[in-house]
Amino acid sequence: MVRSTLTRRTFVRTAASLAAVSSVAPAFSADRSPNILFILADDLGFADLSVYGRREYRTDNLDRLARQGIRFTQAYSNSAVCSATRFALMTGRYQYRLRGGLEEPITRPNDAIGLPPAHPTLPSLLKRAGYATALIGKWHLGYLPTFGPLKSGYDEFFGNLGGAIDYFTHRGTGDAQTAPKDLYEGETPVEKTGYYTQLLADRAVEFIRRPRTQPYFLSLHFTAPHWPWEGPGDEAVSKRIKDIFHYDGGSLATYASMMLALDESIGRVLAAVSSTDLESDTIVVFTSDNGGERFSDNWPFSGQKTELLEGGIRVPAFIRWPGRLRPAVSEQVCMTMDWLPTLLAASGAASDPASPSDGDNLLPVLTGERAAYERTLFWRYKMNEQRAVRRGSLKYLKIAGNEFLFEVTSDPRERANLAALRADELNSLRETWEQWNAQMLPITPDVFSSGPTARGQADRYWIPPVAPPPAR
Repeated sequence: MVRSTLTRRTFVRTAASLAAVSSVAPAFSADRSPNILFILADDLGFADLSVYGRREYRTDNLDRLARQGIRFTQAYSNSAVCSATRFALMTGRYQYRLRGGLEEPITRPNDAIGLPPAHPTLPSLLKRAGYATALIGKWHLGYLPTFGPLKSGYDEFFGNLGGAIDYFTHRGTGDAQTAPKDLYEGETPVEKTGYYTQLLADRAVEFIRRPRTQPYFLSLHFTAPHWPWEGPGDEAVSKRIKDIFHYDGGSLATYASMMLALDESIGRVLAAVSSTDLESDTIVVFTSDNGGERFSDNWPFSGQKTELLEGGIRVPAFIRWPGRLRPAVSEQVCMTMDWLPTLLAASGAASDPASPSDGDNLLPVLTGERAAYERTLFWRYKMNEQRAVRRGSLKYLKIAGNEFLFEVTSDPRERANLAALRADELNSLRETWEQWNAQMLPITPDVFSSGPTARGQADRYWIPPVAPPPAR
């Protein structure tokens, strides 16, 4: 088994961070809104944390965080790929309501494809309520100059705009030695030396320890454990890689080192939160944008990233708020888009009535005021013409023209197709999916075209709900 080891460099970095943090006292009153730290991993498999079942290594810091909070066993991502889920996280809505959310994922600069600056977002709504907002890490919701974090509610940004970068050279997708670098401070390209996971943690610690007079919302969106497959000791490997896409290199041991680096980096960030004496009034959320792929552990589910089988969309998720929530394991079915209404409710911030969330406010369930309840959730994905809907314990799935009906609570591996035995229920779920899909933007031939659209037209590529979400 690979075990977490605290290197001298990591120890020195952690000690320095804690020394700086310990000198910072809370600057605002006890009746203020809670701080919010939202940590998002990239392509993390359901069982890639040891608290969810990984056996090859231990993620001690994340395991501790999960035990201190409410850990979900039935959490879903809005999509089986990166960009689409991030649209849902930012807007609290099905990504298919926005033109950019139809990309799977966004792969190149385009003036029409991205998160429209005019659309209300989780950071913009919290900013309106008096929060300081920052994104540290991956954006992947459209490129400058039309789109960007500072245009969608964040006061600060340090990270990458695209989908993946080399952990050492910080170059974007393509040839690892010649591709453009993708590291920004605000909207300005910058040069930094270091392993990307650790650089993001360094910046997060610095942000958390600042004296401040207002609560903060910090989005800490790591690229780990997304390819390229490089651990913190693999700088020489980085220099040899010709293509940073996941076809080059990697091993289970490398993946373990990436995960341990992620866990240790998050441990430093959590230590910073604790040392500010604001831990009881700080909400910490951890989850992933979709299921894992090549070296991930998605057990007990079948499928992986890009598939609407459970392994592509079931993700680890937990929330800690010591001042309000008791530790527990929850079987509540939830989805990425639920975080916006839930965190707005926790903070006291108002939603935007012109863009109502498709997600649910789960705070009553989290606080124990309401029991877990059934949900109806929908997905679609262009590759292999996939579609899925989960209602209660039943899941309707269609892939490449083949239809399935599964009892996912008793058959999590989706092995027993009940389509013939329970045809009426399959037909009902199919019809429900069709009714829902009619409210979403269609996938037309231009969706995956590479040609740019006139600058300034981005804001017209989203539509409001046809009708309010059905009562639950």
